[in-house]
Amino acid sequence: MAKLKLGPIIDDKPVKVSVELPAALHRDLAAYAEALGREQGQPIADPVKLIVPMLERFIATDRGFSKTRRASSVGSQT
Repeated sequence: MAKLKLGPIIDDKPVKVSVELPAALHRDLAAYAEALGREQGQPIADPVKLIVPMLERFIATDRGFSKTRRASSVGSQT
């Protein structure tokens, strides 16, 4: 089985955001949650809980965003 990109889901104090997902994306999210649950040996009760770690992972690995963020933080320090 392929190693999934997400690790354990950390519980943190949330900020409420309302998002409407296309049905196909929600089905994929549920399938991903099922696969992750099998891989970790612990079922994911609510696939919606995957959205935050997925977004965090996406942002953390986006090189273009990292460059932009570094450039703006360097510019704001001068």
